[in-house]
Amino acid sequence: MNFFEQTFMDFLLEHQERHGRTYHFLILMNSILNAAKRIQHYYLTGALKGYLSLTGQINVQGEKCLRLDEMANEVVKYHIWRSGRVIQAVSEEEEDIIQMNPDGRYFIYYDPLDGSSNLPHNLPVGFLFGIAKRNLEGPEDYHLRAGKEFIAAGMFVIPTGTFTIALKEAGCWRFHIDETMNYVKPTRISLPSDRSSWELSFNAAHREYYRREIAEWLLKNEKKYQFRYLGALAADFHRLLTNGGLFLYPAIINHPNPKKNYPEGKLRLMYEAAVVSFMCQEAGGLAINEKGKPILEVVPKHHHQRTTLFVGSKELVEEIASIL
Repeated sequence: MNFFEQTFMDFLLEHQERHGRTYHFLILMNSILNAAKRIQHYYLTGALKGYLSLTGQINVQGEKCLRLDEMANEVVKYHIWRSGRVIQAVSEEEEDIIQMNPDGRYFIYYDPLDGSSNLPHNLPVGFLFGIAKRNLEGPEDYHLRAGKEFIAAGMFVIPTGTFTIALKEAGCWRFHIDETMNYVKPTRISLPSDRSSWELSFNAAHREYYRREIAEWLLKNEKKYQFRYLGALAADFHRLLTNGGLFLYPAIINHPNPKKNYPEGKLRLMYEAAVVSFMCQEAGGLAINEKGKPILEVVPKHHHQRTTLFVGSKELVEEIASIL
């Protein structure tokens, strides 16, 4: 007898019907799934077809662009535009806010290829996104949404075939891709309370450039936990959701090369930090910036705004908060 795992779209359909909601969100999520599958395909064939080479261009973030960076951005942009449900989008790869359907219902903020420096080494990358709803009860003011206004946030880890999504006040869920390229088998994710599995994840090469309090906390506490760092936020956060612990990207303030200092942090608020913070909250965790303010409470002043980030198990984030 055949056994069929529940697909993500069936899971989401049941969720929408259970809460008496429209199907607009399903249509948008179907477009996001299609984009992720296309990016997965390009990753798997990239080495053979030359997609992993540099373009010679510098993106809006001041980073060298790979061909797959541009391809992934175009794939996501096309599919969410094709859905007809997006009013505006913000991409890590584009300087300006992307105007789409004026009658759309959603704003989407995305990083189409997180951790692309991993590409030449065939290591995992990610596709991160956060979704907020437009104002349906009055004129839309087009303000940039804080993470607390998201209705959903998710990430695909490519090419591992995993998809994790958090739905507002409905938990954090993980799906795995099957042989038919469907994401299946919903599993609810909660950060473990057992400290024996907890990990610390940070760029150890930068530890001397952090502010003194953070460097001292790491020196005092790091031997209590395993250390893991993959260099792609999506991949590192994927581990964190399973094992618990703390991912941190503090401000870099003491680098000998002033151009490599990031006093406000390096990660982008809207489509990186807010996305994982929203997922973390739904999994029972917490996220703050270096000022001790919850990431989800930070109202963006610019769509490419940068931030510091401390995200993970509540106890560890609260420990860090006490010294900031």
